[in-house]
Amino acid sequence: MKGLRPLPLATLCMAAVLWGQGHAQERPPGLPSLTVVADHGGEPAKPYYVAIGMSGVEEHEGYVPGPGYLAQITERDMLPVISERLTPGRVEPRVLDLPASMTPFFLIGDDDVSWQWIEQRRDMLLEQRAVGLVVNVSSIESLEQLRAHSGGIELRPVSGDDLAGRIGIAHYPVLITPQGLNQ
Repeated sequence: MKGLRPLPLATLCMAAVLWGQGHAQERPPGLPSLTVVADHGGEPAKPYYVAIGMSGVEEHEGYVPGPGYLAQITERDMLPVISERLTPGRVEPRVLDLPASMTPFFLIGDDDVSWQWIEQRRDMLLEQRAVGLVVNVSSIESLEQLRAHSGGIELRPVSGDDLAGRIGIAHYPVLITPQGLNQ
């Protein structure tokens, strides 16, 4: 068997799709079929394919959450929020080139630095309709106190670790607008 190379995964996947096209039954023309590679029981996945769009699954066959599904999840369930990559501290201003239609947003936490920062910038943040992402907060009570202190600015508890990595920051509070980020 010396000299034989395994087929690349992409080649195997394409072969499976092409083979499946010749063996599919009752699928809309022009759509590749879905081939079951393994079935270990459980619930069928077909209802979830409606969200994909061109999956050939009719809307009435789609997944419908039970009554009260969304009402069961509250902000309290999302807390505490702890962003391990972000701490209060100094942020160097930086120019960004983001779409002009982007809603300005800012990162804060439940700490003295953030409380002072939002107090000093409250009017400007309200004028810009900026949305606050609270990246470190321990409880619903702390979040509600921060909201009361913000004077009507929209604040949402969100982990900021992914965002911190993407835009290259390690500290907050920081305002991010289409033009750049600054403290």
